[in-house]
Amino acid sequence: MRVFSLQAHLQGTDVAVFSVHGIPIAGIAHHNSKEWYMSPKKMKKRLFVLDTNVLMHDPSSIFRFDEHDLYLPMVVLEEMDRGKKGMSEVSRNVREVSRHLDGLMTGANASNIGAGVPIRNSDKTSVHGRLFFQTNHVNITPPDIIREQTPDNMILAVTLAVTKEFTEHEVTLVSKDINLRIKATVLGIHTEDYRNDQVIRDIDLLHTGMLELPLDFWETHTKDVESWLKEGHTYYRITGPGVREWHLGQCVYLDDGSGFEAIVRDRHDTTAIIEVLQDYRLPRHAVWGITARNRAQNFALNLLLDEDIHFVSLMGTAGTGKTLLALASGLSLVFDHNRHREIIMTRITVPMGEDIGFLPGNEEEKMTPWMGALMDNLEFLSTPSKPGDAGDWGRAATDELLRSRIRIRSMNFMRGRTFLGRFVILDEAQNLTPKQMKSLITRAGHGTKIVCLGNVEQIDTPYLTETSSGITYVVNRFRDEKHTGHITLERGERSYLADLANKVL
Repeated sequence: MRVFSLQAHLQGTDVAVFSVHGIPIAGIAHHNSKEWYMSPKKMKKRLFVLDTNVLMHDPSSIFRFDEHDLYLPMVVLEEMDRGKKGMSEVSRNVREVSRHLDGLMTGANASNIGAGVPIRNSDKTSVHGRLFFQTNHVNITPPDIIREQTPDNMILAVTLAVTKEFTEHEVTLVSKDINLRIKATVLGIHTEDYRNDQVIRDIDLLHTGMLELPLDFWETHTKDVESWLKEGHTYYRITGPGVREWHLGQCVYLDDGSGFEAIVRDRHDTTAIIEVLQDYRLPRHAVWGITARNRAQNFALNLLLDEDIHFVSLMGTAGTGKTLLALASGLSLVFDHNRHREIIMTRITVPMGEDIGFLPGNEEEKMTPWMGALMDNLEFLSTPSKPGDAGDWGRAATDELLRSRIRIRSMNFMRGRTFLGRFVILDEAQNLTPKQMKSLITRAGHGTKIVCLGNVEQIDTPYLTETSSGITYVVNRFRDEKHTGHITLERGERSYLADLANKVL
């Protein structure tokens, strides 16, 4: 007998009707507990037919379906074989999938492969489910609407055959191809998107890095407040119930006109240490000639210039100032404070529209067209505030000096590198997968700071969504880690037209 801690609506005295994975099941309620006892024969096991794009997107997906069984059509194996060559992320994922499959089949009884290969976890002990392969020809006549022998239609035909063969299972086709899921639904096939790569269910629930304190905060938290000065910075040790909601590196503020803004440096249960932030909206605190125009930008500059923060992520729509703030902070840390040797800027080369083809030149020259945002902001920062402050020769000398300390690097050649004492800017990070994000952040050596910029509303990479993007992944995972910070910029400062377009269009 299996035990389930599920709640359901009782129908009668002891019998309840509820469902597991959408399958209606009758259970018997124990009089003295909330546990449910049922016979395994009454529970229908699930069988997932995997599309090729699921394996290409997440090489470890075959281990992420818990105790359920999996099925791989032969056309999926053929598509993976065609995609295994090359140095792209997809090709590397395909080769990793092949290694996983080879490891599962090692030691399996080849004569009994039709019974399924046990899917064992990393310690080779516990079995999650079984992996079935297509071992014979599909002997069913597909509907006329899918007569064309395309890979997608062959997967649909195999799924229809599997539904008739595995009558003890609830068969589900898993694919990240929306059109394939639509066609499957038309044919009466139960289908789902692959959701195991999603960091959160709703992008609106993502950590913003800012928290507005209640207006009565000091009245409810001043009983045991301690304050002190250290190296010109003011610190508070605060104890109270509201502290439980805080995260390390989070910026807190009071919107009562007092201008109180601070960052959470440490927290244990209901006690936290916060540090009052610098106000970069004042002209005397300008960073490389620019000042913060709103509270979020002020928080961002504090994180970018903080030597105790080694990783900063900035999210926001177009025109919120992500690149300008990061570049100005990098120039200040390199030239004014000598904390870093140079600025390295990189981004994934995913075009917004049609690709323009191969580009001539060396690595930096090939990356130049992708770095238009860098060049635009660099020109703005190097232009004198007053006309006539510098002549043509002075402007040319300034540009040459700045460019000598800025390096543009391709993301394709980051494997195995180590950056020491650099200020690294990862632009357009919304197009990175979680695996790519991990590979890039682990390039950081001693004295290196990484700044990650992205806008989840402008994802150009296939199969990535707002909830599965690399920047969403890293923001969520670093939420309670020391020496990291995140800010979501919401107010556009580029121009009235750009801000209007973000709101209306």
